[in-house]
Amino acid sequence: MKIPEKPPAWLKAFRNLPPKAMGFFATTTGRKLLAGIGNEYLHWEKVKYKKIPKYMEPSQVWAIVKATRLQGQRSFSLNSASGKEFWYSLPDSVHRELHLFDSFAAGHLGLDTSELSGDAKHRYLVSSLMEEAIASSQIEGAATTRPIAKEMLRTGRKPRDTAEQMILNNYRTIQRIKHLAKEPLTIELLNDLQESMTEGTLDDPSNAGRFRSPEENIHVVDMDDGKSLHVPPPAEKLESRVQQMCDFANKEDGSEFIHPIIKAVLLHFWLAYEHPYIDGNGRTARALFYWYAISRGYWVMEYLSISRIIMRSRRRYYRSFLYAEGDGLDATYFIVYHLRALNLAMKELRRYLERKQKEYRESLNLLRNWRGLNYRQQALLRHALKNPLSIYTIKSHMNSHNTAYATARNDLLILGKRGLLIEDKVGRQFQFLVPEDLNENIIKGQQ
Repeated sequence: MKIPEKPPAWLKAFRNLPPKAMGFFATTTGRKLLAGIGNEYLHWEKVKYKKIPKYMEPSQVWAIVKATRLQGQRSFSLNSASGKEFWYSLPDSVHRELHLFDSFAAGHLGLDTSELSGDAKHRYLVSSLMEEAIASSQIEGAATTRPIAKEMLRTGRKPRDTAEQMILNNYRTIQRIKHLAKEPLTIELLNDLQESMTEGTLDDPSNAGRFRSPEENIHVVDMDDGKSLHVPPPAEKLESRVQQMCDFANKEDGSEFIHPIIKAVLLHFWLAYEHPYIDGNGRTARALFYWYAISRGYWVMEYLSISRIIMRSRRRYYRSFLYAEGDGLDATYFIVYHLRALNLAMKELRRYLERKQKEYRESLNLLRNWRGLNYRQQALLRHALKNPLSIYTIKSHMNSHNTAYATARNDLLILGKRGLLIEDKVGRQFQFLVPEDLNENIIKGQQ
């Protein structure tokens, strides 16, 4: 990855702005130019190519942009390795993204119908949780496919390799986070999250649940070309620096308000900057983001796959870190990227749930006219669609429809052969489970 170009020294250019340039920014065209740069929070790499009058220099535009951003700057206790403070400044686009997310998270995610039971909603949301576990691990190099990873998580089989173990760890850790939401953030909690994320995946198991030591030369490199992208602060100072991060997370004294999602994003950025562990920093940083958001009442975050969005835009994700570190410690670049990714994840979740709801309705309609199934089988499938966690036995089917053992057994075996139920055996007793893709199987069976 190419290291971003260092922005020009803006203060000198600002002090020497000619009157003609100042007049341009007072025009409609000039104001629109600044508004566009501000809302997208463009870096110098893009600002310098903006169309401007011939009598102006790109550095003069950059000077106005920087002066505007610094007017609203807020620090958040994170210092660089050199001792300078990171800061952020929220443009209108961030406030808009926050409003969209708050409105979305407060709603019913497109599942505001009484048609679906709690079981059905839960299954759909758990499927989304699996997506986050898979994508977050793939960002860190887990080489496996989504179908194989989902099959492992759904069936509960043991991981076959390190990649699958990473995904299983991620899935279990995210599930645990909701039970840790009431806990204050401590170094012990962070170590516990990292250990949970890396269990059984490290070359040296002793590297789990502890900070890197001064002897361990850790830096972030580009996986494509091996180029060093980030040198984290010295290990000798990690204990105090991470404790400061914990204090920032736990601070609720009313002296200042930071929107919970912004604070969660800043914690993600902070831990990634410190890079306190030998391995698992990215996964732990994203887990920390989820932990804080869930701890502040954003329950839907548990089922939101932001890592899937990051997977598709990894270079922009990494560049947002580099922009922040290279442009005067301005963490706004990371905030802007993260919020856009968050809202894209929310939209994907809603589209997924709406699609599942549509398939549910379509499946019910198809069942009414399915000539190959008798009324008992149709009734069972209608119940299974609404209650996908149900388990059916020959005896329960007999009792529900007051029929003979052989008839009930034949009903269930036929549904199993058609892929509409999953046949299983516990001891001597047969039981039939609802497949994850029952909706799709019903629709395919009628095509």
